[in-house]
Amino acid sequence: MSLQDAERRTSIPRGVLSGLRQPLPPRAEPVRPTRVAAVRDRAGRRLYAIDGIRLLAALMVAVHHYAGTNRVDQPGNRIWDRPVSDIMPTVFRFASYGWIGVEIFFVISGFVICMSCWGRSPRQFFTSRVIRLYPAYWFAIVFTTAVLVALPGVWGRLRTRDILLNFTMLQSGSGVMNVDGVYWTLWSELRFYLLFLVVVWSGLTYRKVVVFCCVWGAAAMLAPISKLPLLELVANPEGAWYFIAGLSLYLMHRFGQDLLLWGILALAWLMGQRELGIRIDEVEHVSGWRGSVLIFTVFLLAMVAIALGATDRVRWKWLVTAGALTYPLYLMHYAAGTTLINRLRDTMDARLLVVSVIAGFLLLSWLVHRFVERPVARLLKRGLDTSFARLRNASG
Repeated sequence: MSLQDAERRTSIPRGVLSGLRQPLPPRAEPVRPTRVAAVRDRAGRRLYAIDGIRLLAALMVAVHHYAGTNRVDQPGNRIWDRPVSDIMPTVFRFASYGWIGVEIFFVISGFVICMSCWGRSPRQFFTSRVIRLYPAYWFAIVFTTAVLVALPGVWGRLRTRDILLNFTMLQSGSGVMNVDGVYWTLWSELRFYLLFLVVVWSGLTYRKVVVFCCVWGAAAMLAPISKLPLLELVANPEGAWYFIAGLSLYLMHRFGQDLLLWGILALAWLMGQRELGIRIDEVEHVSGWRGSVLIFTVFLLAMVAIALGATDRVRWKWLVTAGALTYPLYLMHYAAGTTLINRLRDTMDARLLVVSVIAGFLLLSWLVHRFVERPVARLLKRGLDTSFARLRNASG
């Protein structure tokens, strides 16, 4: 009987019998020595609190776009026709910080992608990203284009060939404008996925993810002064540190905290606050650095609490639905929503109008999730699984 047959028949793990003929056992993934059982058990649970934070971040961004941007605070702007700070000054004061919801998305993305990819193959990672990103995105392009055609005057419509290229989600790499301005974040997400795919391909371990964070962080620090466009494109210094923060938080969640992970998170916070300041100076022009850093810090502390298990008792089922609404809401709310505000601004109180538009998009997001995302995702998954099976058989 061969050694392989003996292992199969006795159901003994392969490494045990193999060890009989090997003087040294194979090196295993490092395991945190403290509270291992509790941490590993917690790593397999759904984190309902993250679903709630995701929806909160999406609402922050939506309110910001409707009542807190520099664009809507200009005289004669196309959305409100006069500065929104004159119409609803208190709302504007708070809404001007809502753009930080995007950075919150990036941190959560780093956490969730690492969590969902653990133990998966590159094929499974690729499939999960396609079925998660594209169905709602395709619908959003059609919906937004239809609204802009039906209600012109606020936003210009792209050429047909540029709209068609948007369906690839690769338009930013081709220098083509987005159908909706919020799609710029998808370009950052895609670059993160491509980089992280390398780690997934090699097999996720604590050590490999830590090394990935350090190497990517070093590249992100060097990219701005390197004057190398390719390095800046790959390293993504504007978003890298937020994703890295999310990765370090997930490692805390899965393996427990240690000084190295706290150091990575602290460095991500320090680099992140600088990026917040740059975005305020170059893009937003409406909020203060201190307030932005305070909000970002509070969010990171909340994520630390989630990672370390402080919210494990939060298991409200409605938060799952709340999390599911986030992506469609984010994709559809901006161009179409501001167009609706332009047409309805004189029909009701401005604050009521903002609330009504957001409520309408939440309802639409649920319908998209229920009747577009779910069925299309099932079809895509079935098709991709069949395609990869054929590819594997052809290779064999």
